[in-house]
Amino acid sequence: MKKNIILVIVIIIIAALIVYLQSTIPKTSNEKVDADLKIESIADDNSNNNNNGNQQSATTTSEESYNEPVLQLTEEDKLRIAQKSSQYPRAKELVGPDGFINIDELTLSEHLGKKVILIDFWTYSCINCQRTFPYITKWYDEYKDKGLLIVGVHTPEFEFEKDRDNVVKAAEKWDINYPIVQDNDRQIWRAYNNHYWPAKYMIDIDGFIVYTHFGEGSYAETEKKIQELLEERNQVLGMQEDIKKDISEVQAETPDFSGINTPEIYFGYAFSRNQMGNSEGWHPGDIIDYQLPESETFSINKFYLAGSWLNNQDNMELVSDSGKIILEYNSKIVNLVAGSASPQKVKVYIDGQETDEIEIFDFDLYQLYDGNEYGQHRIELSLPKGVMVYTFTFG
Repeated sequence: MKKNIILVIVIIIIAALIVYLQSTIPKTSNEKVDADLKIESIADDNSNNNNNGNQQSATTTSEESYNEPVLQLTEEDKLRIAQKSSQYPRAKELVGPDGFINIDELTLSEHLGKKVILIDFWTYSCINCQRTFPYITKWYDEYKDKGLLIVGVHTPEFEFEKDRDNVVKAAEKWDINYPIVQDNDRQIWRAYNNHYWPAKYMIDIDGFIVYTHFGEGSYAETEKKIQELLEERNQVLGMQEDIKKDISEVQAETPDFSGINTPEIYFGYAFSRNQMGNSEGWHPGDIIDYQLPESETFSINKFYLAGSWLNNQDNMELVSDSGKIILEYNSKIVNLVAGSASPQKVKVYIDGQETDEIEIFDFDLYQLYDGNEYGQHRIELSLPKGVMVYTFTFG
């Protein structure tokens, strides 16, 4: 009995000694790495749930909100973020992307709190978008190394604009080197409740949408806002990036919008805006033989067809051997969004005089005529079989 008691005491002493020795051994490097990864995964879950974030709050726990970070915010930081929360909406994530161009993959959450972000909604055959490209690409070149990230969200208007190869070709044509996200199903468009091409949303260092601009123009104002937000980024992150104060010089065409008195003219029945002049009207999915009015009088801002045309959702396709389109318009420049399965020659007549012949092949925007001054004109197109026409636009 005495021996058993002594044995138990010895075992207890040995166990206590083992516990003591283990408590004196420092953590291994692997244990520290595991702890760091756990913090990062919590931060990632938080940013995904909120679709926003900033650098100071990168390690919030799952129980804490965006404005209650583990890392201590200064009173100045808290006040700034609180003021913005009552004025501006949070940035929205790039939900449901259909592909990326100029980058393998992209999320906004990985850049929030690090960059000032400019989101530009565009579609490549849109003339209004095309006229903004020289400014946006200039801003990217000027400020990309100063903390600006530009993201082009390509949301198609027409079916052919969903084709990745077409978007890649357009990016090369316009020297667009910043990241592009394909938004074929309009998920990002809806997340931002957007309604316009082009549209710009500016996101500050704290992850708030603090500036928007729809359509063309206001280039100086937009660049000034970029500079202002980059200066704020410097202050918040304690950086010393040299941000220029002057406005960039850009060589780009700027139309006189007061001289454009014809709206965009759509051919597809899904876009119909009472813009067809033919009495036959639209017949979704059908092939219709269209006749020009016998009086040869044409209402301004309405298109007239001759020939057999297939009524498609977003275009009209000529199925007879030849056909015509006539439009009375009021502007200086007239463009046509069109395409064909094979190269086709289209003859262009302005006020009865033949001008240059246009070859249509790629699905894109084609400039048909550039007049010397704004005014009312009649354009007549003589087309061969197979040409698909989507819209007239003006400048």
